[in-house]
Amino acid sequence: MSIQIYNTLTRQKETFQPIEEGKVKMYVCGPTVYNYIHIGNARPPIVFDTVRRYLEYRGYDVHFVSNFTDVDDKIIKAANELGEEVPTLSKRFIEAYHEDTSALNVRKADLHPTVTDTMEDIIAFIEKLVEKDYAYASGGDVYFRTKKFDEYGKLSHQSIDELRLGSRIQVGENKEDPLDFVLWKAAKEGEIYWESPWGQGRPGWHIECSAMVKKYLGDTIDIHAGGQDLSFPHHENEIAQSEALNEKTMANYWMHNGYININNEKMSKSLGNFILLHDLIQKYDPQAFRFFMLNVHYRHPINFTDELLESAKTSLERIRTTVENLEHRITHSADLGLENEKWLEKIDQYKLRFIEEMDDDFNTSNAIATLFDLSKEANVYLQEENTTVKVLERFVALFDEFGDVLGLELKQAKDLLDEEIESLIEQRNQARKEKNFQLADQIRDDLADQGIILEDTPQGVRWKRKS
Repeated sequence: MSIQIYNTLTRQKETFQPIEEGKVKMYVCGPTVYNYIHIGNARPPIVFDTVRRYLEYRGYDVHFVSNFTDVDDKIIKAANELGEEVPTLSKRFIEAYHEDTSALNVRKADLHPTVTDTMEDIIAFIEKLVEKDYAYASGGDVYFRTKKFDEYGKLSHQSIDELRLGSRIQVGENKEDPLDFVLWKAAKEGEIYWESPWGQGRPGWHIECSAMVKKYLGDTIDIHAGGQDLSFPHHENEIAQSEALNEKTMANYWMHNGYININNEKMSKSLGNFILLHDLIQKYDPQAFRFFMLNVHYRHPINFTDELLESAKTSLERIRTTVENLEHRITHSADLGLENEKWLEKIDQYKLRFIEEMDDDFNTSNAIATLFDLSKEANVYLQEENTTVKVLERFVALFDEFGDVLGLELKQAKDLLDEEIESLIEQRNQARKEKNFQLADQIRDDLADQGIILEDTPQGVRWKRKS
């Protein structure tokens, strides 16, 4: 069996063949951190965390990078309105992102680079594009010469002439062509800036990902992913920049998840149907939200309503009850020495079916249908008079496998006792004293996964349970 991926670039499913046998280089565009993320922003982390988990489940070593845009117009505007420095605001919302997505059981990337930490590489990237005549300086800005890149439009499947129709040069832009896009923006008075060969300024939006991909993953990667809204112009411009400079294919597979609607309307601030993830997970089980998201194939649009989320919660609880009943029966079943091969073979068929569904472009919707059928089968078995430990444990093991791939906690969480929390905090304090910051961070993350939030204060560490 082989994994099939729908490639936005070719508009068809293709057999996944990594550049290097057994290894996957994967980059996912992350958020612009000027506020808490909304539930539309939450879909890519859930989707591509699941893709990463499944690739690892199938034996691949995945090197996963996802960025943060920590300086741009929206961040500067938000910082000015709140009276904060840009780095302070960005850092606060990066931490909020990790806290909120951790509640969804989204694992951190291997690397989370930021624009500000990659500035030298971004400037060097732009300099090389200027040297190759793919970019030009104008009035303190630097623009990419789009018409010079012959394949511009290949991701969005539009010709450059079609794209040029309706394009306009905005006031304040000094472009040669309406389709040219900015790589470096001259700083306005009072704005945060960096020194560059073209004067004080900061990067345009598209260049950051090209520079980060090149720095952390190389000229060509296996998978580049993000929301459908990024396909054009962001990813189109990334391809142009990277392939113009490197003269190599940027990514072999482009993956994009679909939009989210709220009550059958497109989510937007203007319509007043804008839902922040931070608010949602205070009201609902974050795992139920992840379950809801994965119940629709990642490329399809998804409609959010309170009723649908409640239904997802009920469905998840039903599966958890099955697992709980299996575990309870294990402690009350004698090992009768019965192999019961018929049941063991039945269970193994569900594993094959799960892999078949996930191999088909990560079809989590059908994979969850398999999970439901496994739950029904387990309930049938629980009605038998002579259940055996071996079969019960095989059921539980398969639920564990499926849950780990989908990032779903299928076993009822048991609340930590206060004294257990205090003990872990003491271990973290000791780790920090010993400058073992990796262990200290791990303890903090593990507690966060269980709904325990730590606050470091001058008076010591305070903790609270997430409501």
